[in-house]
Amino acid sequence: MPLDPEAKASLEKRIEMGVLEPHESSPEEARALQAARPNLPGPEVASVSDHLAPGPHGDVPVRVYVPVGPHPRTEGAHPLPGGEGRTLDSRFRGNDGVGGNDRESGNDGDELPVCMWFHGGGWVIGSVATNDATCRALANASGAIVVSVDYRLAPEHKFPIPFDDSYAATEWAAANAGSFGGDASRLAVAGASAGGNLSATIALRARDENGPALVHQALIYPVTDRDYSRSSYKENGEGYGLSYASMVWFWDCYLSNEEDGESPYVAPMLAEDLSGLPSAFVLTCEFDPLRDEGEAYAKRLQEAGVPTKHSRYDGMIHAFFNAGIPFTRTWDAINETAGELRKAFGTA
Repeated sequence: MPLDPEAKASLEKRIEMGVLEPHESSPEEARALQAARPNLPGPEVASVSDHLAPGPHGDVPVRVYVPVGPHPRTEGAHPLPGGEGRTLDSRFRGNDGVGGNDRESGNDGDELPVCMWFHGGGWVIGSVATNDATCRALANASGAIVVSVDYRLAPEHKFPIPFDDSYAATEWAAANAGSFGGDASRLAVAGASAGGNLSATIALRARDENGPALVHQALIYPVTDRDYSRSSYKENGEGYGLSYASMVWFWDCYLSNEEDGESPYVAPMLAEDLSGLPSAFVLTCEFDPLRDEGEAYAKRLQEAGVPTKHSRYDGMIHAFFNAGIPFTRTWDAINETAGELRKAFGTA
């Protein structure tokens, strides 16, 4: 399928503006560039609150999004912009920061499912703030409380620190869900790119260590191994937003040594056994160097008996799952992800 027109226009604009790729700058410069990029504000949610989760390397900041209510047990309870009868303006508000209620929740008093969110950015860039719109949209679309994790970033904090932070935050959410209206028996992990990697590896560790009982993992164009020989790297490693060179740089920033790269908690594709994991939804993009490893991981999950749905978004590029800088098909992807979460939570 040809490159999506909106994706094509976005890539052309980046070239016109002379936007540097991550590997062409320092981590600090890459973060500053991302933070300065204009983003649409996210939709109203019932409330947003900041917390600290204790972890082995110190407290981990997390942001909790409670969706607007009521929360009917019907699929598509909170459709997003681009859906029938909806417009972008009708669903978005001015972003007035964090804390307090955005809108009356209308909750019926029942505890809500909880979905952890781990942002992308190659373990080097990204933050709770840059993922605010996406978390708001996902919370409303899924009817679940979203817990966004501000894990420490590489290269200042290499593996296992971002992974440990993310796992500790998941443990915290499981132990404290009731304090923010959540149901710890319906807990999922989700994330994009490096965040998809963290979601997959947390699911592995939770299984291995009898940790939080996860019911689902939503892996959005996840990093699952470090195999640069895959066809998708050859086809899409230059000119589609995420480059081969940047992925090498991200991995170099994340790993302290080659031995770390052999851990299944770094590269989940290396796990010998994938059985016993929670159901999975794996989303990939046609024009993405990570396409093949995501699809290979989905296949391995299926072969291991894990209920797994894979969805490839033809014509799309890496990082399109971003409600702050959306394409039309961003809403399709968020709604599909939310639909799979609702199925796992028993609220579809």
